[in-house]
Formats: sequence, structure tokens, C-alpha cells
Amino acid sequence: MEEAAASGGAGPGCGCKGIRSCLLCEGPAQAAPPTQGDDNFTYCPATGLAEGNAHSPFAGWAFPFPGVFLTEEFVSEDEEAEMVELMDRDEWKPSQSGRKKQDYGPKVNFKKQRLKAGGFTGLPSFSKKIVAQMEACSVLGGFLPVEQCNLDYRPERGSAIDPHFDDWWLWGERLVSLNLLSKTVLSMSCDSEDSIQLFPTFRNENGELNPPGSLTQTSARENSGKQGSSCLFSPRLVPSKEVTVAIHLPRRSLVALYGEARYKWKHAIYRRHIEHRRVCVTFRELSAEFRAGGRREELGNELLQIALSFQGTPV
Repeated sequence: MEEAAASGGAGPGCGCKGIRSCLLCEGPAQAAPPTQGDDNFTYCPATGLAEGNAHSPFAGWAFPFPGVFLTEEFVSEDEEAEMVELMDRDEWKPSQSGRKKQDYGPKVNFKKQRLKAGGFTGLPSFSKKIVAQMEACSVLGGFLPVEQCNLDYRPERGSAIDPHFDDWWLWGERLVSLNLLSKTVLSMSCDSEDSIQLFPTFRNENGELNPPGSLTQTSARENSGKQGSSCLFSPRLVPSKEVTVAIHLPRRSLVALYGEARYKWKHAIYRRHIEHRRVCVTFRELSAEFRAGGRREELGNELLQIALSFQGTPV
């Protein structure tokens, strides 16, 4: 895979660099990248739990997965069509791993931690309504995006993004993405040396999964005095590195990552989960350093004023 990436950019419209590659630069003669294994847990928005998948060694087990907010049908079909039509009027620039992008944000050098407005003229006009809608979401009160990145994924380009953390120096607590045109899966993984405590899953008479806090208490009461029950219902510790969690993103859904899901878990989009064209609209807020009371508050205020003018074109 690294050898294929060395010629990155050779294919038409390819923007790959370093170890990254796509179907355009790999070419038919190159060996395909190793297939990523299936995620072994699936996030349930209703319970906030990551539940072990039936085909995995963790079937029948679950653990709390905090830091995810997911809401379906955030925009209508008509709003989706209008947004994508407006995006397609502007140029999509080649990006890494088979994607194309449109950036609305300040000029940043992350390695040197330098930041300036550059040619930034604000977020696009069609995002004003979306940003206003976010205020009604429970975890997005006071969310003021200073950057918007539109990403175009296509299966014929092998579009994907490897597991990664978004920058912590510039971008703040909440990462927000609007998923348009097709469903996909956000795959979460963890490099920590920690262990995760799993709990056995039990469903009540309505078929609802009980939260882990009640699982051990209920099972202990119901099985007190039964020989061997403590082994059957005891929590299970597994290395974090063995766990991957799939967050299913329906078409037109909005997802926000914060807390542990932002800072402990890497997120990725794999090729196998891009079946049709997908457009992702990602919004980022400023870190504490650039907000009220921060060391670079003045620059942050300047950038927010530009961003929230909603008069921007891609930079």
C-alpha cells in the first residue's frame, strides 16, 4: 500500500500524499489495500450503548459509548437537493484518499500552529439555516462554527478516510457532520492501552435493552443463590484495541462527536461503506484558546465574525 501511495497524484483527479492512496493512483497493477475487518460493536442511539454484533466474539455484550449525538432527517429531501446543487456550482478540489473537497475556513498551518484569515470570506449562504437549526439540538447550544468542509465521496474513486483524530489545538469540543445523498458508517477505534468493561445484555418484556447499570443489579437479584450465576453475569474486561464501534449514519442525518468520542476514539470512513455518492458537510468550532478568555480571543472573534457573515466562497 505504501508503494502504491508513493505515486499518489498520478491518477486523474487524485490528491493522495504520503501513505494514503485511492483507486485512481493505485491502478489495476497495484495490489489492493488489505480489507478492513468488520466492526464488532454497533452504536445504538436509543440507549447510548455499543452492542456486540451477532457475528462477533462480543455478541451478547455491551458497554456505554458516550459522546455521540445522532439525529435523523435533520434536513428534508428538498433541502438536501438544494444544498448539493449549490455545492456543485463550485469547484470540487482533489483531496487525499479518493475524496474531493470544498473548504470554507481560515488558512492554517497545523504543524507550526499558525493561523490567519487568508482568503476566508465566511461560511456559504446555504449553511445559515443549518447552523440556526443546530441551536435546537440538546448538545449543540452555543455551537458557533468557524470552519466548514464539504467532502465528496465516490465508490469509483475508492473514497475513504483512515482512523484519525481531528486537531485539538484549533478545533474545539464538538465536531458536527451532516450526511447527505447516501447512508454510510462511521467506524470508531481506540489505540489506548486501557481496557473496556463489557456487560451482558438483557432485554425487558418490551424488547428494550436495559442500561448496563441495571444489568448487573437485576441479574444479581434474580440469580442470588444460584450456583455459578456470578460467573455468568460478571462484567468482562477486554483491551480497547480489540474493540471497533460502527455508528450508522442514515441519509440526511446529523452527527456530533464530543467528549470521549472526540478525544479517546479515532473515527474513520472505510471504502466498503461508500456504496453511492456521499457528500459530508463538517462544521468545526474554535478551541478554548481562541474563545472568550483565551490567549488568542481577539483572533477568534475576528474569524467568527467572518465565518458567520455567511457570504463565503470556497478557499
